[in-house]
Amino acid sequence: MNLTLRVWRQSGPSDAGRMVTYRVEDVSPDMSFLEMLDVLNERLIIEGDDPIAFDHDCREGICGMCGMVINGVAHGEQVATTTCQLHMRHFEDGATITIEPWRAAPFPVVKDLVVDRSAFDRIIQAGGFVSVPAGSAPDAHSVPVRKEDADSAFDAATCIGCGACVAACPNGSASLFTAAKITHLSLLPQGQPERLTRAKAMVDQMDSEGFGGCTNTGECTAVCPKGIPLDTIAQMNSDYLKANAK
Repeated sequence: MNLTLRVWRQSGPSDAGRMVTYRVEDVSPDMSFLEMLDVLNERLIIEGDDPIAFDHDCREGICGMCGMVINGVAHGEQVATTTCQLHMRHFEDGATITIEPWRAAPFPVVKDLVVDRSAFDRIIQAGGFVSVPAGSAPDAHSVPVRKEDADSAFDAATCIGCGACVAACPNGSASLFTAAKITHLSLLPQGQPERLTRAKAMVDQMDSEGFGGCTNTGECTAVCPKGIPLDTIAQMNSDYLKANAK
């Protein structure tokens, strides 16, 4: 496969940034998207150019690091797929591919396709934990949990914190991420003592970071690689309203 890449290049946070066009030839359809970028970077290094900076780690769709906007869609157009799991066979030979970083004020560009997502860390630090003494592992079934709650908690806990929801949202909202982190704790017995204070603390921190408000457009769930459902936001809003009513 021969491809034309239009890649966002930005040397640092203060740089204006620009789109740069590259030709990549002899790309194997079995390559992942990141492997294709690796091939381009190897060529750039040999030619004495600065390689394209992008985040990555596990390359297994688990860590959430490989966030980038591909042809206008966070992680690309393949449903429930992270960038590292996206393969080049999903593109046409001779295609032009546009690659950009996440676009959101709370995600400032560090370099090229790398953005600073530490705002997510601060939301977690505000309350995304259980502080009650848990002790050793309990005996099986010693704490009854309804299957519906267990399933919903597990679904919410699959959030990898990649930030695709923010990049796709027209408001730059982090509601899906925050809701997933709140919901997977609030549905389980261990998370009940701090349920309302957790929701208030994390939502307030989300707002203070400069993320936009949720208007239920659903773009976040459409690009979420783990399929976090929109009703987690409703659960978060319910807990937040209860916390402020006390």
